Amino acid sequence: MHYGIEIVTFGEYANPRAVVQLAEAAETVGWEGVFVWDHLAFVWGVPSGDPLITLTAVAQATQRLKIGTSVTPLPRRRPHVIANALATLDLLSGGRVIFGVGLGGVPQEFAAFGEPENDKERAKMLDEGLDVISRLWSGEEVTHHGPHFTVNGVVLAPLPVQRPRIPIWIGGESPPALRRAAQWDGWVIGGVSQEGEMIKTPEQMADKLAYIRQHRDSPNQFDVAITGNSTPEDRVLTQDFAAVGVTWWLESLHGSRGSLDEMQARVMAGPPA
Repeated sequence: MHYGIEIVTFGEYANPRAVVQLAEAAETVGWEGVFVWDHLAFVWGVPSGDPLITLTAVAQATQRLKIGTSVTPLPRRRPHVIANALATLDLLSGGRVIFGVGLGGVPQEFAAFGEPENDKERAKMLDEGLDVISRLWSGEEVTHHGPHFTVNGVVLAPLPVQRPRIPIWIGGESPPALRRAAQWDGWVIGGVSQEGEMIKTPEQMADKLAYIRQHRDSPNQFDVAITGNSTPEDRVLTQDFAAVGVTWWLESLHGSRGSLDEMQARVMAGPPA
């Protein structure tokens, strides 16, 4: 099991300085990753920080932590732009980026800007966008003419440090999301309510993972990340998830759970390992 922190970058945590403070603390006591949300929460009246700017600051302030989004709604991003941005971030960080990606779960964040709200349409954009990004990261010349995106004979540079690509983790737990995850490098899922109660059990995770394995034909490493709330003594909890195939525990940090000082104290107490 690997241990990271997931920061809901709303309110006080929309300030990249707050995230950097937590990330620096996390690295000193043995956490292995920092992941941030990717929302336009200002649409519904809540300050929200840009994830890539925030992760760039974290990359500069740390040496070992994996850094990633949890998760980016790809249908509101141009795939060639995000491919270039993440490749550059991977270069800056020395190959530490993980790309968590999904449909996006708040239709209002799309509707406010005239973008597609329909899940099926966004799913098609997600799949096509991932194909474009993966091909661009290959370093080969890409020509693509699809229903949503066009690429005319382009070679991306610079390329990510990680080969053959930056790991792609898929968010969501619907059957289509699980089948999509099986095609990529990992699955990330929320396991805790806003009130701090675990809403996923190891048994539930085992069932979902069995479904993913039925649709996966690659022998390559496949990561499974779950968010949760813990204390440093909750070793049995995380061991139970590890036993069914979960590879990452992401400690959920957000304003509803506590102030920046309180979250700093939780981080400094160390992972439940």
